[in-house]
Amino acid sequence: MAREELTRLTGNGNGECEDNDCPNVYRAAGGSLLVQGNVSFAFQTPRGEALVEIPESVLREAVRALDG
Repeated sequence: MAREELTRLTGNGNGECEDNDCPNVYRAAGGSLLVQGNVSFAFQTPRGEALVEIPESVLREAVRALDG
């Protein structure tokens, strides 16, 4: 799926992100959420999965966008 097919829930106009290269939360057409963040190696994830780290503020912003 291409980025253009996703609804960006965070990082819209708050001045913290440029060129879509910062932690963000997106919603797919089917309703699932995708998270973009820094790769974390806190523990080994199962094959095909990745662990990403995002600031708490990004998650709070995403929840506000979903509620609004």
